[in-house]
Amino acid sequence: MKISFSRYLAIVLGILTPLAETIRRWSTWRENPPALFDDYILGAFLLYGAWRVGRDARSGQRFLAAAWAFMCGMAYGSFFEQLHRYRIGMADPAPISSGWIALIKGVGFGLGILALVFSLWPLPQSENSRI
Repeated sequence: MKISFSRYLAIVLGILTPLAETIRRWSTWRENPPALFDDYILGAFLLYGAWRVGRDARSGQRFLAAAWAFMCGMAYGSFFEQLHRYRIGMADPAPISSGWIALIKGVGFGLGILALVFSLWPLPQSENSRI
C-alpha cells in the first residue's frame, strides 16, 4: 500500500535527516543556526505525520502529506543551492565531498516527491483505519 511506504519513509527520513545534518554542520552550526535546526523541524514534522497515519490512516493522511510537502519545499531550495555551490567550487562543511552532498540531496528530494505523491493517493474504501 502506498501510504505505508510513505509512512515508513517518513520515519526513516525523520530520523536520518536531523542526524545527518548534525554530523554535516557539527563544527559550523554557530555560523548559521537556522541551517541546522530547520532539519530538526522537518524531522519532527515527518515523524508526527507518520505517527498520525499509524493511529488512523484516513485522518492522518493530510498530516503526512503536509509533512512531505514541507520537506519537498525545503529540499528544492537546498538541492538547487547545493548544485549552485558545487558549480562555483564552494566547499561544503560536510566531512564528505560537495558532489556527494549534492547527490544525497537530489536522491532525498526525489524520494520526497515520490512519498508526497504516495501520501496523496486515495485510500481504498475498505481500508482499515490502522496501518
